[in-house]
Amino acid sequence: MYKLHILNDIANKGLERLPADRYDIGAELGDADAILVRSAKMHDMDLPESLLAIGRAGAGVNNIPVDRMTKKGVVVFNAPGANANAVKELVMAGMLMSIRNIGPAWDFARNLEGSDEEISKATEAGKNNFKGFELPGRTLGIIGLGAIGVRVANSAKALGMRVVGFDPGISVARAWELSPEVHQASSVDEVLAKADFVSLHVPLIVQTKELINAERLAFMKDQVVVLNFSREGIVNEQDMVDALDRGQALSYVSDFPSNLTKNHPKCLTLPHLGASTIEAEDNCAIMVVDQIRDYIENGNIKNAVNMPRVQMTRSGVQRIAIVNLNLPDMVGQISHILGTAGVNIERLVNESYDEVAYTLLDVDRKVPAETRDELAAIKGVLRLRLL
Repeated sequence: MYKLHILNDIANKGLERLPADRYDIGAELGDADAILVRSAKMHDMDLPESLLAIGRAGAGVNNIPVDRMTKKGVVVFNAPGANANAVKELVMAGMLMSIRNIGPAWDFARNLEGSDEEISKATEAGKNNFKGFELPGRTLGIIGLGAIGVRVANSAKALGMRVVGFDPGISVARAWELSPEVHQASSVDEVLAKADFVSLHVPLIVQTKELINAERLAFMKDQVVVLNFSREGIVNEQDMVDALDRGQALSYVSDFPSNLTKNHPKCLTLPHLGASTIEAEDNCAIMVVDQIRDYIENGNIKNAVNMPRVQMTRSGVQRIAIVNLNLPDMVGQISHILGTAGVNIERLVNESYDEVAYTLLDVDRKVPAETRDELAAIKGVLRLRLL
């Protein structure tokens, strides 16, 4: 029986896809073959040697020690795109709330006192303080054209906005989904110089830390609205607040409250609601559970952040799954050892990802224990399984 340890609440629609006769989803951490996680911080956890995979029911993996897991041959999966519609809808809501002053206007209305007639008069007298503007004809700049960024771009076009986006690594699949009317810029700075709204959809890595800072805010349009539903740290909040205070920026909409922004009159902060819908949680759980199960049972890898994508239909008598350092002649050594043992390879797939590689082999007979040990002893092999 495979043992899964769950660090956060994972939607039942995902967990129901794990057969009870094959999976113990209440296993202790120290015995786990796999871990399912949402937001729990894992960097300081003592993770077991038995661990084969970690599944993040969401897109970002900043809470997982990916580099450490890669060195141990542990596959880290995420669920890209599963919550994309939920985040897209919240981005659009945040944009509309900012330009129509919904937060301050609601606060004004709920604090009105007196008779209904007095409230009506106060409403008419006060409503001009919350005058906003409309979206058609305005320019939305998008940094990051992944699953979420593409949906935001297409929705903004449907609302009559001009859209300019930048993503140097946009995938072919996302490019096909993107409206042909979206202008693809050649740099971040080109997007920022043209945009009335800036929406950020990038992971927090060294290159994106404080992507929005004083230098970039200085050449952005006056009355710009910045929306961050991506990650803390991508916006330098002190620089952002300074731009708001001097009247250059109109509003900052963020899914990450802080002491600096939560009570600022020009900041709209939400409690990390981007993926907090029933549908998104179900979609993330289903996707990551299916990926974990396919890897554990069949050795297939899809949507891993630290390993190559490898998918192969089962054949033969036994399957060998090997995670190894990306070194020369690895496949040659594996083939030689199997051939010497009289084990014939029926099918083989080998793919690399940065410093690691992954090999799936289907063979015509069960691998003897001594042959397995010989394969595991090859210099650079991080993890070997017989399935």
